[in-house]
Amino acid sequence: MAKFRRIVFLILCACMAASVTTGCRTTPKHDSAGEFVDDSMITTRVKAAIFDEMALKTFQINVTTFQGVVQLSGFVDSADNAKRAGEIARGVKGVKEVRNDLIAK
Repeated sequence: MAKFRRIVFLILCACMAASVTTGCRTTPKHDSAGEFVDDSMITTRVKAAIFDEMALKTFQINVTTFQGVVQLSGFVDSADNAKRAGEIARGVKGVKEVRNDLIAK
């Protein structure tokens, strides 16, 4: 009976170790905790940089970040403002790529 308990205990320990080591890995659709914080910081920096630009209406520009890739969406007054928002986002530290989906009204 003691041998059976030891085997069950070892199996449980192996399962817990496997779940701990795979629980923090990044998958194509999910961030790890560290990457989520990094992406949140990048989003905040991009929003702040766009907010400093007087010509852009920041409340109509949505910023999302996933693994360093920033996506800009929403509406701006002109194509020049859309281009300027993309340039501002590219200049932020930590941004790997910018997907500019802003629409000029």
